[in-house]
Amino acid sequence: MRGRQSSGHSFVEVVFVAGLVVTVSGIAVPQMLASLDDMRAIGATRYLSTRLHRVRAEAVMRSTDVAMQFVQAAGGYTFAVYVDGNRNGIRSRDIEQGVDRRLGGIERLGDSFNGVEFAAIPGLPAVDPGGTGPGDDPIRLGPSGFATFTARGTATPGSLYIRGSRGAQYVIRIFGETGRTRILRFNTRRNRWMPL
Repeated sequence: MRGRQSSGHSFVEVVFVAGLVVTVSGIAVPQMLASLDDMRAIGATRYLSTRLHRVRAEAVMRSTDVAMQFVQAAGGYTFAVYVDGNRNGIRSRDIEQGVDRRLGGIERLGDSFNGVEFAAIPGLPAVDPGGTGPGDDPIRLGPSGFATFTARGTATPGSLYIRGSRGAQYVIRIFGETGRTRILRFNTRRNRWMPL
């Protein structure tokens, strides 16, 4: 006599495999989303750092001040680049009157990098020991909101804090004497800033 062969799976096997898939997905998906957030945040940070390098090069090439202005608007910050039109520095009034003209369009980080904005984790420590943390102000360039680069290559010193939607935190430091930038990442496990 021949035995009957099963051509399918038992209910218990199907339930076991489904449970295994759900468990593995529950572990992998949050890590994948955090990695995706981190990639977007670092991409946005590197993009902005590159834009700042281009602004510095533009100032040296034109032999005049060129600045990136950051403006708080509904839903986040916008930024745009302006060139000094009357050799008295970049001024908001001159921008409004068309004397200091805009080079390119007005941008928003979140438009190119979904979920990434100028922001800081609440209670974020200062980058420099003994310094002041960003608090509620992710654009630390003084009251004007301009990162100005001169024909000599110097710049307005300051910091730009960039955060992803799931908490990835970066900062771009602008050094005044050289006009150069440096990117740091905040390590939440160690509670400290690390160079990238």
